[in-house]
Amino acid sequence: MLKTRKELDAELDAPARAWLDTALTEAAHHATADEAATDGTATPAWELRFAAAGRHCGQQHADSVRSLLLVEARAPLPSVTRLYEQGTAAERRAVLLTLDRLDLGATALPLVEDALRTNDTRLVAAAVGPYAAAHLPPHAWRHAVLKCLFTGVPVDAVARLGERAHGDAELARMLADFAAERTAAGREVPPGLRTVLALTDPAPEHAPAPERATPAAPTEES
Repeated sequence: MLKTRKELDAELDAPARAWLDTALTEAAHHATADEAATDGTATPAWELRFAAAGRHCGQQHADSVRSLLLVEARAPLPSVTRLYEQGTAAERRAVLLTLDRLDLGATALPLVEDALRTNDTRLVAAAVGPYAAAHLPPHAWRHAVLKCLFTGVPVDAVARLGERAHGDAELARMLADFAAERTAAGREVPPGLRTVLALTDPAPEHAPAPERATPAAPTEES
């Protein structure tokens, strides 16, 4: 769960708060700087801060600090791609967790697709968040769900799962095939599979209650 700046200030010590203040100031300056005034050869200071977040603010806060830096810098696709491609697994996870907070449209989908090709459960879980829910096309999204089941990532990590799975007959078929393969191989079917399969049911989520018979009006004889 990403933390807000207020939450971080309450948990960081004074040196870490000072470092974060400077880092966010540098990121904000980059966001408003005239790009024409830079030659593009030097790495922006805030990107260096991105890599050092865990060292200065603690690994438990690194995701949140890195996310704040990306948002404050209004990170463009080249920066986001560079930080992902050159980063550690932890840095890549922070990028994936922040994609939905950046104004990138669907242009960052290659990063999500790359993460889904790995077997790193931290990256897979981060890749199936709100950004993937908004931008992954149906075929790729279905395979992302299966990737979670295959690697043991809880299906709760899949953003808008119920919404996207509802009435998806193709996803239901893929899940049934996957379950049959696991059973034939003598392997356990992931419990999350049944959860997702139930969500593919096209029946209305809130079926109307059956009508009650109107009681007969009392007669004079009763």
